[in-house]
Amino acid sequence: MKSLFRLALAAALSVATLSAQAALDARPGGMVYDTVQNITWLADWNYAKTSGFDADGLMNWSTADAWANNLVYGGFSDWRQPTALNANGTGPCFGFNCTGSEMGHMFYNNWGATAGNAFSTGSNAANLALFTNVQSNMYWSGTEPAPFPGSAWDFFANGGSQNFAGKLSELYAVAVRPGDVAAIPEPQTYALLLAGLGAVVVAVRRRRPR
Repeated sequence: MKSLFRLALAAALSVATLSAQAALDARPGGMVYDTVQNITWLADWNYAKTSGFDADGLMNWSTADAWANNLVYGGFSDWRQPTALNANGTGPCFGFNCTGSEMGHMFYNNWGATAGNAFSTGSNAANLALFTNVQSNMYWSGTEPAPFPGSAWDFFANGGSQNFAGKLSELYAVAVRPGDVAAIPEPQTYALLLAGLGAVVVAVRRRRPR
């Protein structure tokens, strides 16, 4: 029983450490989980073309938004376009170094790219390798500027700038969804498991004849 308890404790500590250190985790079926933003990305950044939805993946905003919102992938139907807002709901930030948006966080924090340079020059090669078909061009976000209903925010993957364009422009699109797609217990779950094992150990000891 002691051995089982120690194994469970080691596993829990290992998972907790990995969760604290990781930023991107590959998931089966072409998905990538961002442990900081708590969102899952399609690994294919031109899946609209790969899937045959669009000939080249370039779409106006309404088409791109409908594609993402109606996408069913990996058994999930809650996909959307990335938001240009910061994680706390403020913004959007305009220009370079907008690290608070979902695509800005990917470009600067996860890929290690710098303002004015292509995403492919990012310093984090392992994170870059998790994705395919990233276009050196602009990507739509799902965020619409309130004063300009005919526009939507976009992100330039070949320079790291966040801006907005007319909705009739044809840009690329990628989809994200909230949370993780993998059934991996959080550290809190392991804590409950350990508490349960501890109770079992105590109960067994009390029942032993003395």
